[in-house]
Amino acid sequence: MIIPVRCLTCGFIVADKYKPFLDGIEKGEKSAKELLDDLGLYKVCCRRMIIAQVDLVDIILPYSKD
Repeated sequence: MIIPVRCLTCGFIVADKYKPFLDGIEKGEKSAKELLDDLGLYKVCCRRMIIAQVDLVDIILPYSKD
């Protein structure tokens, strides 16, 4: 999966925050809003970059040639 390194709008680095966000969501201890706040993603554009990511590897993999 390709995660954008920087926010396309403001240029803030967001790639290093994607994995901790996914781990926090899987644990279910906090809401998405609280996790994004803890990671320092306060702007709407940066939050969009993390929330809008879709893991396409599982969808595309069956169509790959061996």
